[in-house]
Amino acid sequence: MKRFRDILFLADRDDGITAGLERAVELAGTNEARLTVMDVVPEVALSGYIKRIHDIDLNAQLQHQRLRSLELLTRPFTDRGIPVYTTVARGKPFIEVIRAIKRNAHDLVIKVAEHDPGQGMSLLGSTDLHLLRKCPCPVWIDRPGDKSAYRKILAAVDPFDDNSGNLQHLILDLATSLAGREQASLDVIHAWELPGESMLTQGRARMPRSELELLRQATESRHRQALDELLQPYGLGTEDNNIHLIKGKAAEKINGLAKRHNIDLVVMGTLGRAGTSGLFIGNTAENVLGKTHTAVMTVKPDGFITPVQ
Repeated sequence: MKRFRDILFLADRDDGITAGLERAVELAGTNEARLTVMDVVPEVALSGYIKRIHDIDLNAQLQHQRLRSLELLTRPFTDRGIPVYTTVARGKPFIEVIRAIKRNAHDLVIKVAEHDPGQGMSLLGSTDLHLLRKCPCPVWIDRPGDKSAYRKILAAVDPFDDNSGNLQHLILDLATSLAGREQASLDVIHAWELPGESMLTQGRARMPRSELELLRQATESRHRQALDELLQPYGLGTEDNNIHLIKGKAAEKINGLAKRHNIDLVVMGTLGRAGTSGLFIGNTAENVLGKTHTAVMTVKPDGFITPVQ
């Protein structure tokens, strides 16, 4: 299935991106898609005096030098007759990337993560986080040095998400398509919680243990039924060994399952309401990206409007 038509690879670091670029090239070939390799250099503010004395356009020089380095990076592919386009913009990386997406109708962004979770660095302010929140097309974030082939894919869904249109089907469509292309196994996870459970186990609102257990069972049954209905068009169900209905916080359970099953790629949605723009704080996808060592692909709901102009 040819799912992507125009792929953008963001080469915003000098190390650990070879496997990610190889994946982008392979994906573009499989989908007969156009591939563009892009980077963004910062705008350097020069005083008028320096400009007059040295008669140079430092910004243009930096842009040209980075373009040359991208041409060298992609030469192993272009020398084999694989068409790869290169471009360098100036400004804030996430803003220029999203502007390029809007201008050129790119339908997938691939990049290598800025930080490894083991480094204990926050996503706050990173290009990864900005793209996760504001990019209108799917974003595939690889880990540095990741292998080029993925053998285990995990789709994270929430059948009770009423605010995102057909997002859950988009996640499953994408995950099943990638699993078929990569000849990979596919697991599906849905994590559920009992609202207000902590209050029901203590204090004045405390519920007898037997009643609380019945409430848990009823809640799990509703989630199981909703998940079965979501999975039915894909020939899957909660009785299958690769379908995981787990009680607990979503990010924690997704990360735990990904680690136990050696998952290579997690496909999931990002929080948002169709037809609205915005910032998404405390998003499950952000918590997964910040803590997992696997690659993550995030999908926006149809009708999402980026706040970037």
